Amino acid sequence: MTSSPADSTADPAQGRPTSAKTQGASRGHAAAVASGILLSRLVGLVRDRVFAHYFGTSDAAGAFRAAFRIPNFLQNLFGEGVLSASFIPVYARLNAENRHEEASRLAEAVFALLFLITAVLVAAGVYATPWLIELIAPGFKGATRDLTIRLVQILFPGAALLVLSAWCLGILNSHRNFFLSYAAPVVWNVAMITTLAWAGPAHAQARLAVLLAIGSVVGSALQFAVQLPTVLRFLWPLRLNLDFRSEHLGTVSRNFFPVFLSRGVVQISAYVDAWLGSFLGPAAVAALGYAQTLYTLPVSLFGMAVSAAELPAMSSAVGSPEEIASALRGRLTAGLQQIAFFVIPSAAGFVLLGDVIVGFIYHTGHFQHSDVMFVWAVLAGSSVGLLASTSGRLYSSAFYALRDTRTPLKFAVLRVVLTLGLGYVCALPLPRLLGLDQRWGTAGLTFSAGIAGWLEFVLLRRSMQGRIGAVPSGASRILKLWLVAVLAAAVGYGIKRVLPFHRPLLVGPSVLIPYAAVYLGVTQLMGIASMGAVRRLFRRGR
Repeated sequence: MTSSPADSTADPAQGRPTSAKTQGASRGHAAAVASGILLSRLVGLVRDRVFAHYFGTSDAAGAFRAAFRIPNFLQNLFGEGVLSASFIPVYARLNAENRHEEASRLAEAVFALLFLITAVLVAAGVYATPWLIELIAPGFKGATRDLTIRLVQILFPGAALLVLSAWCLGILNSHRNFFLSYAAPVVWNVAMITTLAWAGPAHAQARLAVLLAIGSVVGSALQFAVQLPTVLRFLWPLRLNLDFRSEHLGTVSRNFFPVFLSRGVVQISAYVDAWLGSFLGPAAVAALGYAQTLYTLPVSLFGMAVSAAELPAMSSAVGSPEEIASALRGRLTAGLQQIAFFVIPSAAGFVLLGDVIVGFIYHTGHFQHSDVMFVWAVLAGSSVGLLASTSGRLYSSAFYALRDTRTPLKFAVLRVVLTLGLGYVCALPLPRLLGLDQRWGTAGLTFSAGIAGWLEFVLLRRSMQGRIGAVPSGASRILKLWLVAVLAAAVGYGIKRVLPFHRPLLVGPSVLIPYAAVYLGVTQLMGIASMGAVRRLFRRGR
C-alpha cells in the first residue's frame, strides 16, 4: 500500500512529517514481522497436522488442548500485552533520545522483575493445578481430568521460559529486529514435531500426551536460547539490576497493571470458549484448538504484523499534539487498508471453503471426515469477528503509543462480559431448543465471540477518533473486497464439486490456489490492490 502526502508520519527524532523512505521502512518492518510469523505458523501447522494424525478429537487431544492453554496464556499475556504496551514504548523512546545506558538499565530491571514473577507463578501454578482445572476445564471428569492435571504441571515451567522469550521479543522489536523474534517459535514447534514423530507410533495416546508436554518444555528453552545471543549484543554485559527507584521502571510498572488486566481480559475472552466448551466434552475442546490454529493464522500474520511493526514507530513519534495525531491517522489508515486486503479473503475462505482448508491440513490418521465437518463449523463461527479482531489490534497499539492503557481495558471487559453471556446462550440452551446435537454448540461459542469482537472494535475506533480526528473507514473499498472474495470462493467451490472429496491433498491446492489467484487478479484489475502489496508483505524488511 502507498500513502499520500496527507498521510505522512512524524519523524521520531524531529517531529516532522516523514518521507516516503520512512513509510517504506515501516512497511518493511511489517514485512519482517509477517515473514517471521509466516514461517513460524507454517511449521505450527505441520505440528498440528502431526498432532491430528495421532490424536484426532479424542479425550487425550481435548486434555492436551486444555492444558496447553496455560503456556499460551502466559506467553500472550506477557509477550503481546505487558511488554508490548508498557515496556516497549518507554524503552524505544529512551533509545530514540540516545539515552542508551538508561534504556539498558531498564531492560535489565524488567528481565529481573519478570524472572521473579514467573518463578512465583510457576511454583504456585504447579501446586494449585488441581484447583486450576476447575477454571480451565470444569466439565472434564475421571481419567481425562487426571491427565489434564498432569499435563498442566509439566507445562508450567515451559510457560516461564516462554515469558522470558517474550522479553527477548520486546528488546529485539524495539531495535527493529523483527524477523528473529517472530521466527523463534519455529524451534519450539520442531521440538514438538520431533517428539510426536519419535514417540507417536510406539505409545498410547495418554502417554504420548505426557511426552509431548515434555517436548514442549524443551522447545520453550530452545526458543529462548536462539534469541538470547542477539539480545546480548544490545545489552552486553547483562546485569540483573532490579532498581525499584528507577523512574523508567516506575513508568513501566504503572502501565503494567492496566495492560496486564486489559490483555488478561482479552485472553480470558478466549478462555471463556474453552471453559464453556469443556461442558460439551473433550472433543469440543479439541475442535476449538484445531480451529483456533487456523483462525489465529491471519490474525497473527496480518493483524500482529502491522501492529507490532507500528507500535515502536508510533511510540517514538514526537512533536506537537497535531503532528502526532496526524502521524497516527496516517499509520492507522494505511495499516487498516493492508489488514483488510488480506483478512477479508481469509474470512471468506474459512466460511465458504473451510472444509477444504481443514481437510487439507488435518484429514489424516485419527482425524476423519466427520472431524473435518465439525472443525469447519467451529472455524466458520470464528470468521465472524476476524476482521474486527485484526483491526482492533492496530487501534489498541495506537492507544498504547499514546500511553493510554486504560481505554482498551474498559472495552476488553465489555467484550468478555458479552462473550460470556452470548456464549452460554449459543452453546448450551440454544442447541437444545433447536433440537441439535449438543456438540454443535461449539460453533455457537465462536460465533458469539466474533460478535463481541465487533463491539470492542467499534468502541476502540470511536474513542480513538475522538482523540486524533476521523480515520477514513474505506467502506466502499471493503465492500468491493468482500464481493471479490465471494466471487473467488464461488470459483473455488465449483472446482471442489468436480473433485473427489476423499482426496484432501489433491482438493486443497486445486481449490485454494485458484481462489487466491482470482482474488489477487480481480482486485488488481479493479485498482483496489496491487501485487506490490503482496510482495511487500512477504519480503523481509531491511
